[in-house]
Amino acid sequence: MGILQHLNSIMQRFGVFAIRVLNGFRRNQGMLLSGAVAYYTLLSLIPMIALTLVVMSHFLDEEQLFQTISTYLEMVVPRYASTLTEQVQVFLGNRQVIGMVGFVFMLFFSSMAFTVLENAMSVIFFHRVRIRRRHFLISAVIPYIYISLLCMGISIVSFIAGVLQTIEDKELMVVGISLKLAGASRTALYVFGIFGEVLMLTSLYLVMPVGRVTFRHALMGGMLATLLWEITRHVLVWYFSTLSLVNVIYGSLATAVVALLSIEVAVIILLIGAQVIAEFERKATNQEQIGDTGFES
Repeated sequence: MGILQHLNSIMQRFGVFAIRVLNGFRRNQGMLLSGAVAYYTLLSLIPMIALTLVVMSHFLDEEQLFQTISTYLEMVVPRYASTLTEQVQVFLGNRQVIGMVGFVFMLFFSSMAFTVLENAMSVIFFHRVRIRRRHFLISAVIPYIYISLLCMGISIVSFIAGVLQTIEDKELMVVGISLKLAGASRTALYVFGIFGEVLMLTSLYLVMPVGRVTFRHALMGGMLATLLWEITRHVLVWYFSTLSLVNVIYGSLATAVVALLSIEVAVIILLIGAQVIAEFERKATNQEQIGDTGFES
């Protein structure tokens, strides 16, 4: 009986906390912020991927890079990643027409999503903005640091996947048991993708808000957002493959509509994770005030 009461108490506290998070998300106009971030992310996606591939194609095989990019785009835009990949391929086929001015414009557009995301985070962590503000030069540099890290991450994963592809037709003997390595590269891409997703989201929660977020809170937010997105992504795959009429309704615009919708859902999950961290901080602050004064504020 005591265990049931304990579980019931935990569920009640979880429910109260979840309601506070959703109320805070609604109070901060989370849906409006998500739409803005999703719109600028869609604008930034193709230039960012194109720049990444242009740089990395000097060091790695283009076909392997496209396979890696396509796998990870499928994790962001379910069932329509191939269309975006084809668009990037068309761009790379005509990259010689992009001059220095075009390169600068692409750099600018590829960074817009990070700038808008930082502004959205400042709304959710408004209690921090009142106390301190970030220098504009730091905000200007952050997107390009992330783009550089993205290039490094994709390069490493593409190299590992390429190595695994060369041994897929072989068998590995472990304590007398024969293990086939077929499909190892795709499995590795998925595992590295999940791991990279957790790291990326954790780093966003650490860097984007003004001030310091504890690593524990950032990691909790990153793992929660990754879990929610993986569940949602599979639901979207099922929906777009069985029930959706988006191709009938929007025709040639279907890819853009699906991409925008998928990105907005992902951003909603990202900002809900940020709202969870903000609620943890507010709760910790209230507990400190109660400890100092002896009265609940």
